[in-house]
Amino acid sequence: MTDVIAQRVAAARCGSNPSVIGRMKSGWLVIGETQPLPGYCQLLADPVVPTINDLQGEARAQYLADMAAVGDALLAVTDAVRINYETWCNLAPSLHTHIVPRYASEDPEKATRPAGTVYDYDMARRSSAEQDGTFMQAMRRALNLA
Repeated sequence: MTDVIAQRVAAARCGSNPSVIGRMKSGWLVIGETQPLPGYCQLLADPVVPTINDLQGEARAQYLADMAAVGDALLAVTDAVRINYETWCNLAPSLHTHIVPRYASEDPEKATRPAGTVYDYDMARRSSAEQDGTFMQAMRRALNLA
């Protein structure tokens, strides 16, 4: 059985993943299913590999470049003051990176800690085309995605 990330990549390939912002050279940029912080995204590697160490040469460099480009776009289209990048591949052993905008308006007790440890992702607002469509379009424009 494939893990949830591999399933999301397969859905993106066939056009049935509503979270897709766009296709990048190394994979798929998707909005997080929930939004513990506005603009939370994930980069899903395509082809699916277990970890970044399974990518070699140009493929590895491209994934890292795409990841940073998403961060640049988030800084441009949100009022984030910095971007956190989390690549764990523990629960779903397919390469994906959580790209999390961090804001000056965050509670100081949370602002300096990893978002996944201080925000309840399961209880956060679910993303939707209605609420997040403008953000998704802004990201497409910032990244020159079709």
